[in-house]
Amino acid sequence: MNARLARAASSLAVIAVLLAAWELAVGYGLLKAYQFPPPSKIARGFVELSLTGFPTGVSLWTHAGVTIWRVLQGYVAAILLAVPLGLLIGALPVLDKLSAPLIVFCRSVATLSLLPLVIVWFGAGELTKVVLIGYGCFWTMLSNVIAGVRYVDPVLVRAARSFGMQGPELYREVVLPAALPRIFAGARMALGVGFMVIVGAEMIGTIQGLGALIMEARTFYRSEITIVGMLVIGLLGFLISSGLAGLERILMPWAGNLDQVRR
Repeated sequence: MNARLARAASSLAVIAVLLAAWELAVGYGLLKAYQFPPPSKIARGFVELSLTGFPTGVSLWTHAGVTIWRVLQGYVAAILLAVPLGLLIGALPVLDKLSAPLIVFCRSVATLSLLPLVIVWFGAGELTKVVLIGYGCFWTMLSNVIAGVRYVDPVLVRAARSFGMQGPELYREVVLPAALPRIFAGARMALGVGFMVIVGAEMIGTIQGLGALIMEARTFYRSEITIVGMLVIGLLGFLISSGLAGLERILMPWAGNLDQVRR
């Protein structure tokens, strides 16, 4: 416990020193305030966003809530599609070989490069943003689910067969539990993709959302507002990812930490 407190105190001290150095560098003119707004100005921007909003009337909490809802819609839709499809493809080697080129191609296409085309198809409304998030998350999740099934330890499968397990029972009792750590790793990776996509998707056709907030702040040269938006996006991604890690520990206490998953 003492060692943890010491590490935490050391980390906080380093952060405090860096923030103080940043503040002093701007104060003495070593850094330009409009390019590198000092921490004090960023703090005032946070207060302004919380109380008044930017644009006026749209608070930080409204922006964050809209962004979370959009990300969750695309993310959940991607998982609901990718998990069963990935389990099917991973279980059938022929299907895996046939689909591999398509999956690699689609995964390689930058999601935001599809923005003009998706706007033509669905307009500039909410559906466009959800579709883009779902597209980016889907291919990341699908690849990890397929890999999770394909790379199950053959020793586990042979051991189960020696006990008479076959077909769906083998898949349900051995393959699926063994693939879960990699599936959860894919879920966390897909979440990161979703938050990267939402920033670009919200820069068009809306004034609500953290991406729209960053775009508006850029237009009015409010660098401190931009930084607040970036920090909130990072914090939201961290909290949701931590929640997934906690869920993994609850559902799979036998699996240990995701960092121990063999890649």
